[in-house]
Amino acid sequence: MQKIVTYFEKPGPENTGQCLEIAKEAIDKFSYKHIVIATTTGGTGQLFAERLRDSNVNVTVITHSHGFKAPNSSELSQGSRDRILSSGAKIYTGTILTHSLETSLAAKFSGVYPTLLIAQTLRRFGEGVKVCCEIVMMAADAGLIPEGEEVLAVAGTGYGADTVTILRSVTSKRFLDLKVLEILAKPQG
Repeated sequence: MQKIVTYFEKPGPENTGQCLEIAKEAIDKFSYKHIVIATTTGGTGQLFAERLRDSNVNVTVITHSHGFKAPNSSELSQGSRDRILSSGAKIYTGTILTHSLETSLAAKFSGVYPTLLIAQTLRRFGEGVKVCCEIVMMAADAGLIPEGEEVLAVAGTGYGADTVTILRSVTSKRFLDLKVLEILAKPQG
């Protein structure tokens, strides 16, 4: 089997449009039923939700948890939330699996904890690949996608999208069964 991987010269939001086209092509060619997209302020989630509105794919958008950036705040704008939902997509807002209690403990006690090691290990493949793994497990944990399916996952480095992967979905309880099946696009550096 031979497939094409797109490598972007630099990470960042300038790759979002091409990631959308790569994901749409994969959906059309291989009939994927589920796509999970990371979004911070909502722009990327909104773009994917609106462009995939008429496809037969389950679109799930994952946001940062409330209070991630500052106490009592959400980075996802209400306008983007409304547009994502009106496009038929689902939204999950919850704790990022590798950025939870252990981050707080590491900051307070200067220690290294298992989920932080996992996050750093996944980052060897790129920030977007790490986020793709997290968001697929988060969506499965919430019951928004089934376990054991080949799922498209889209994420980025900071804002926008620069990574497209195919993963076999699992819940976080079965993290060691998570499989990164393919990387369709990612930053080179």
